[in-house]
Amino acid sequence: MSKPLLSLLAALLLAPTAVAQDFSFEQLKSYPFPTQLTASASGSRIAWAMNEQGRRNIWVAEGPSFTARRLTNYTEDDGQELTSVSLSADGEWVVYLRGGDHGSNWDDEVAVNPTFDPDPPSVQIHSIAFDGGEPNVLATGAAPVISPRSDLVAFNRGGQIWTLPIDGSGRPAVLFRARGSNGGVEWSPDGSRLAFVSNRGDHSLVGIYTNADTPIKWVEPSFTRDGSPRWSPDGTKIAFVRTGGGGGAPDSILVSQPRPWSIWSADASTGKAIPLWDSPRSLRGSVPSTEGGTNLHWGAGRIVFLSYQDGWPHLYSIPEAGGASTLLTPGRFMAEYISMSPNGEWMVFAGNTGPDPLDIDRRHVVKVAVNRQGVEVMTPGTGNEWTPVVTGDGNTLAFIGATAQEPPVVTVMPLDGGPRRALTRDRIPTDFPTDKLVTPKQVIFDAPDGTRIHGQLFERADGPAKKPAIIYVHGGPPRQMLLGWHYSDYYANAYATNQYLASRGFVVLSVNYRLGIGYGYEFHRPARGAGRAGASEYQDVKAGAEWLARQPQVDAAHIGIYGGSYGGYLTALALGRDSKLFAAGVDIHGVHDWTARGGGGGQTRYEQPPDLDLARRVAWESSPVSAIDTWTSPVLVIHADDDRNVQFSQSTDLVQRLHAKGVDVETLVIVDDTHHMMRHTNWITIGKTAAAFFERRFMGKY
Repeated sequence: MSKPLLSLLAALLLAPTAVAQDFSFEQLKSYPFPTQLTASASGSRIAWAMNEQGRRNIWVAEGPSFTARRLTNYTEDDGQELTSVSLSADGEWVVYLRGGDHGSNWDDEVAVNPTFDPDPPSVQIHSIAFDGGEPNVLATGAAPVISPRSDLVAFNRGGQIWTLPIDGSGRPAVLFRARGSNGGVEWSPDGSRLAFVSNRGDHSLVGIYTNADTPIKWVEPSFTRDGSPRWSPDGTKIAFVRTGGGGGAPDSILVSQPRPWSIWSADASTGKAIPLWDSPRSLRGSVPSTEGGTNLHWGAGRIVFLSYQDGWPHLYSIPEAGGASTLLTPGRFMAEYISMSPNGEWMVFAGNTGPDPLDIDRRHVVKVAVNRQGVEVMTPGTGNEWTPVVTGDGNTLAFIGATAQEPPVVTVMPLDGGPRRALTRDRIPTDFPTDKLVTPKQVIFDAPDGTRIHGQLFERADGPAKKPAIIYVHGGPPRQMLLGWHYSDYYANAYATNQYLASRGFVVLSVNYRLGIGYGYEFHRPARGAGRAGASEYQDVKAGAEWLARQPQVDAAHIGIYGGSYGGYLTALALGRDSKLFAAGVDIHGVHDWTARGGGGGQTRYEQPPDLDLARRVAWESSPVSAIDTWTSPVLVIHADDDRNVQFSQSTDLVQRLHAKGVDVETLVIVDDTHHMMRHTNWITIGKTAAAFFERRFMGKY
C-alpha cells in the first residue's frame, strides 16, 4: 500500500540504527558546490558560481592574492540555477544566465518554479561588474557569448541571434533573421564578425555575419550537418566539424553503425572550404559521445580535437593547413573538460590518469602541448580535480578539487607547477563532518561475460558483525563514479548519500556498470545490446550484489538497491528480475518502459528498419514493466513532476502496475521541481526519506 509523505517523514524520526549516528544528513549536505569556473582572456581574473545550501551566487578572485569574493546576493533556496558564467576579455564584467534547467533533455530554457511562486521567475541573462554593484538584467534568452571587445553580448532567443550592450545601457536587438534555429555563436578574434550554426532539421549550415549591410556568408553549404565553428587566431579562417545529413534508407536499430565525421577549414572572406581530416569509418572513429563531443580548438598553428579512434577519448592535433594527425595523449585514460591556454600552446583537461593505479577511478588535471606528445599530470595525489582553466596572463592554473573527505573547493596553482592554494575552503561549514567520512575502497569484480567492473565500497569499521548492504547505481549512463567527491552536483549528492548510508551502518557498493565512461570505448559502447537494446549492463549490477553477498560482513538476506534516472531504471529492473537477491529498493525518477514512446522509430515511413519488430520486443523485455510478475520486493518510488529528462508518466505507470500486483509500494512526489532537484530542501527530503526506508526495511531486524 502507498504511504503518504507525512508518515514517511514521521518514521524517519523513529527509524532504528545499527550504529551511533555521528552527523545528520543536513550537516553532510551543507557543503558548498562550485561550478562554471572560468577565466578572462587577459589578466588574472577568474569567476565561478557556487551553490551553498540552495543559495546560488557568483564569486570572483584575482591574482596574485586570489582572495575569493562574492559578487551577487541571492539569499534564498529558490531553485534558480546559475549557468553560462563567463568573464569579458578585459575582465571587467561577469555574464551569467539565471533560471531554467540546463542539464535537461527538453525545456531547458523554460522557467523552473519549485517554490510555487504565483509569478514564476523568467530565465534571464545578467551582467555584473567584476568590481561589484547590482546585477543588470540584460534580457530573456539563452547561451550568452561576450564579444572579445568586451562591449556586447550575443545570445539566442526564438531561434534567432540577438545582441545588446554588456553594461545594460541599451535594449536587445535581433542581429539578423535567418531560417532555421540559429545559435552556436563564435565571435571573431577582433569582435567584428561572428560565426554561427543554422540548424535546419536534416542539415545545418555554418554562417558568418559581418554587419547589417553585408549579406550572410554561408560556409560551403552541403547536404550535411555542419557545426562547432572555430576561428583561426588571425581571424582569416574558420574550422568546423561536418557529419552526415539526415535521411537515407532505414538501417538496423539493434546494430550500431559508424558515424564518421570530418574537420574542414574555410576562408572566412569567401566561405570556400577544404577538408583537413577524416575520421576512421569505424565505431571507434565515430563522433565522440563524451563531454564536449569533438572538442574542436584552434591553437598556435594546430587544430586540436578529441577522438575515440584508438579506444580511448584522446586529444589529437593536425597542422592548420591539414596533414597527418598527432596523438597528444596516449595511454589508457580519457580526457574531458578540455580548455586551451590563452596563447594556444597548451591544453589542460581532467583525466583519469596519474602515477597511482587507483587513478583510473579519479580525476586529475593534465597539461599537454598542442604540437607533441607528453602529458604532465599537474595534480597527482589521492583527490579529484576537474574543470581546469588557465588565466589570461598564462601564469595560473585554476580548477576545482576535492578529496574523499573534503568537498569541492576552487583552487589555484602556478601553471608551471608549484603549491596549490584553496580559495573557498573557508565556505565549508564548521560542523561539516569532514573527519567522519570514510574513504571509499576500489573494488573490481567480473560480470558473467568476463567484463571487469569497477566499484567503490563505502563501509565503517564499527557496527555489528553482519551488516545490511546497498547497491548504488549511477545515472547517465555515460558517467563514472569516483574514489571521492564527484564533479557533478547531481553525483556529488549521490556520493554524500552513500557516505550517509555508511554512517548509518550500511555497506554501500557503487557500481560503475558498462555504458559508463572511464574504461575505454568497448566498455562505453558495448557490442552486445545495452539499455533498450538488451540491458546487458544489468549483469554488472547483479554481479555487484552477488559480490556483496559473498563478503563475510554482509547479511546476504538484506541487500538493497537505489539509484536515480538511469540508475532508477536499473533499480527497477533489479527488483523486477531478482527480488530474491534485492530485498528492497529506492527508484528515483527511473525509466520503466522503453516502448512507451514508440520503441523503434521510423513507423511513419513506408520503409521500415529491418529489425523493427525484434527491436520492439527487445525494448519491452529490457523494460522493468515486463518483469512485474516476478517483482515482490518493497520499493520506494520518487519522482518530481516537472522532470525534463524522464517523463513523470514513467513512474505513474509503474506505480499503478505495482499496486495491481500487490507489491508493497511507498511513494514520494516532489511538486514542481525537475530531474535535478533545483531546491536544496528537496534533496534533503529525498536523501532522508530513502535512508529511513532502508532502515525500516532492514535494520529493524537487528
